[in-house]
Amino acid sequence: MAGAIIENMSTKKLCIVGGILLIFQVIAFLVGGLIAPSPTTAMHYMSIKCVDVRKNHHKTKWLMPWGPNQCERIRDLDEAMSRQIEANDIVFAVHIPLPTKEMSPWFQFILVILQLDIAFKKNNEIKDNAEVTLDVSLAYRDDMFSEWKEMAHAIETRKLKCSFASPKTIEHEGRHYDCDALHFMEIGTVAHKFYLLNIRLPVNERKLINVGIGEIKDVRLVSIHQNGGFTKVWFAMKTFLTPSIFIIMVWYWRRITMMTRAPVLLEKVIFALGISMTFINIPVEWFSIGFDWTWMLLFGDIRQGIFYAMLLSFWIIFCGEHMMDQNERNHLSGYWKQVGPIAVGAFCLFIFDMCERGVQLKNPFYSIWTTDVGTELAMAFIIVAGICLCLYFLFLCFMVFQVFRNISGKQSSLPAMSKARRLHYEGLIFRFKFLMLITLACAAMTIIFFIVSQVTEGHWKWGDFTVQGNSAFFTGIYGMWNLYVFALMFLYAPSHKNYGEDQSNGDLGVSSGEELQLTTTITHVDGPTEVYKLARKEAQE
Repeated sequence: MAGAIIENMSTKKLCIVGGILLIFQVIAFLVGGLIAPSPTTAMHYMSIKCVDVRKNHHKTKWLMPWGPNQCERIRDLDEAMSRQIEANDIVFAVHIPLPTKEMSPWFQFILVILQLDIAFKKNNEIKDNAEVTLDVSLAYRDDMFSEWKEMAHAIETRKLKCSFASPKTIEHEGRHYDCDALHFMEIGTVAHKFYLLNIRLPVNERKLINVGIGEIKDVRLVSIHQNGGFTKVWFAMKTFLTPSIFIIMVWYWRRITMMTRAPVLLEKVIFALGISMTFINIPVEWFSIGFDWTWMLLFGDIRQGIFYAMLLSFWIIFCGEHMMDQNERNHLSGYWKQVGPIAVGAFCLFIFDMCERGVQLKNPFYSIWTTDVGTELAMAFIIVAGICLCLYFLFLCFMVFQVFRNISGKQSSLPAMSKARRLHYEGLIFRFKFLMLITLACAAMTIIFFIVSQVTEGHWKWGDFTVQGNSAFFTGIYGMWNLYVFALMFLYAPSHKNYGEDQSNGDLGVSSGEELQLTTTITHVDGPTEVYKLARKEAQE
């Protein structure tokens, strides 16, 4: 009978394949650690206080913080008070990037964080649940001489979360509050060389706008973008891996269709996993270098969501198809209890992403966390997704336990068989357990490297070499899951080797009862692996 390649491959060949995959895995980590720079760069900006005393501010020219056409500047708000300049006429201007530098499409995205320097004053304290209202405008241009073109304008509110370590007495006036950083802006492409932000803090005492927010001394911004060098390495990996996974996927499905039987559920799921991996690999990001595609971040999230949902579904179905219980499981409908939480969780995260990054396609200053309703809605989606994830892992752990227990129980039938047959089944059961442990190791490595990347400085010094830990995490884990999918499609493809009927029963000294105990029917209605066939026998009985 024909089985999967993993069952008919000798231990020596299996070790060779494993060694080759391990070499590629090490290369994936080294590419990120030694070749690629850090994934992101943070740039700090101190806003320049400009004065704009004309009516209809937004219809006037843009205020530049420096350069030949720089705005009329003031040093601080005390100077504004002495010159009787109103708060509504003060504009905080920030130019991205710093002088003598320019942005590049290789930077992929810009995330901007806002930090307010607020001084304590006895007669102007920050009230409870205080909100700051920002009138913000974003413009761009591609050279230092052309006119600025408006990219976005919005009036946004942000909740202030500040603490004051000292007693709130007159003696401590002038000391600054300790305020949390605020999400300010995110754009999903860097299609222009220069960006200009004009930020106003309009005051309207009658409508209680920007009242009770303390005395704002300065507005500081931190912009974060992807490093161009890392982007090039990342694109190169995607360009290399896309044909690799696509070729093995086509080869795998060709092997399936050459069989005289119809594909079973497990084979279909492995093929679907290959499709989702190919989808996430396709380097459409190359087009972002020449086109202003602001939806790339959202598209990337959707691709990752599809792959992870498919991967989680595969683990459930893989275990279920080897459960050896009394249920007929060769249909997706047999897994609705386990796959249901995956679908619900993925849908909740998709809605959350659409509410956040979907809206940011039109308004880059938007954040779902800025309002009470938005925060509650976002938390509801995240909590539901978290509950679904917990239910999924409970199902998965139970099924893995059942599979290992049932296979161990079936091993009691092996001593009654001939030596050759016993060794064959012991080997394939060992390989099944080995694949389960590899899956666990991949998941553990993902979690471990994520934690390490969060708690370390991001790079290590080894003599003359600098290892970028965060870059190694991204390229290594990305390469690891590609190799995992590659190995699945290669090892679980149907083997061209066959055991003849005389070899299966007569030559090996196996009675028909023994054969029936371990397999179901003839090859064209069997599943893809011998362990799978052993499992199907129990379901049919």
